[in-house]
Amino acid sequence: MATTEPTSDTRTDKEPRTERGRRTLRKLLDAAAIEFGEKGFHEASISGITRRAGTALGSFYTYFDSKDEIFRALVSDMSGMVRTHSAKAVKPDMSPIEVETAALSGFLQFAREHKEIYRIIDEAEFVDPASFRRHYETTAQRIAERLEKGSQSGDFRPGLDEAHAWAIMGMYVFLGMRFAVLDEKRPLDEVVAVAGDMLRHGITKD
Repeated sequence: MATTEPTSDTRTDKEPRTERGRRTLRKLLDAAAIEFGEKGFHEASISGITRRAGTALGSFYTYFDSKDEIFRALVSDMSGMVRTHSAKAVKPDMSPIEVETAALSGFLQFAREHKEIYRIIDEAEFVDPASFRRHYETTAQRIAERLEKGSQSGDFRPGLDEAHAWAIMGMYVFLGMRFAVLDEKRPLDEVVAVAGDMLRHGITKD
């Protein structure tokens, strides 16, 4: 897990006030991603998280009250990082279809580097359904907003709605599962090109 600043979506009522505190929180979240990703929620432990983070048990309770709380914060944190990595791949001069494929490229690269996100998000459906739902609803909303901009510019056809956004998100999620998690052999730019072709032309002969 990359050592980046905790995202603004990270949910904790005990926000660090110093740079050292922010680094400690980041270590705990990174360690939690590995712990939950390897063991699953029920087998993971607070002691396992602190051991991986190289922090004292007391440091954990400075920021979180329970395993459930850090799991919720982690789901929010990872969702925020997906958004950030997708956004970073987008350039101001891109056309709407280029924006869409760039966002996919950013997501696939993130998923390849952080495979644990799939297990963590899947478990969130049962451990913290609200975080699970929020992750997918906000992701679909971002796609819907991009589709609306493309329609307004004339690059995309009119009438694209929520169902189109969820269908596109579903394609992205399973492309990530197949080519970022289950098999890393195929170059991601090839996968993105296939997705881009489907978005441009569909799958019918005409």
